[in-house]
Amino acid sequence: MSMEGVRRAYGVPAKRGTRIRYNGGPKPQLGTIMSATGQYLRVHFDGEPRLRRHSLHPTWEVTYLDP
Repeated sequence: MSMEGVRRAYGVPAKRGTRIRYNGGPKPQLGTIMSATGQYLRVHFDGEPRLRRHSLHPTWEVTYLDP
């Protein structure tokens, strides 16, 4: 599924470069959407190695910070 497909399917403002806050771990983490793979967002969290990416479901514990 493409990023556009994620936006349509889940009604979220997901775009490459959008800032998010993930609240599903032991503490909230800030990150940036890098891409989409299948139905998941690939996110780089602040302070982690540059090439490290995490797969997050677009609606589970994700807050979109950019308009």
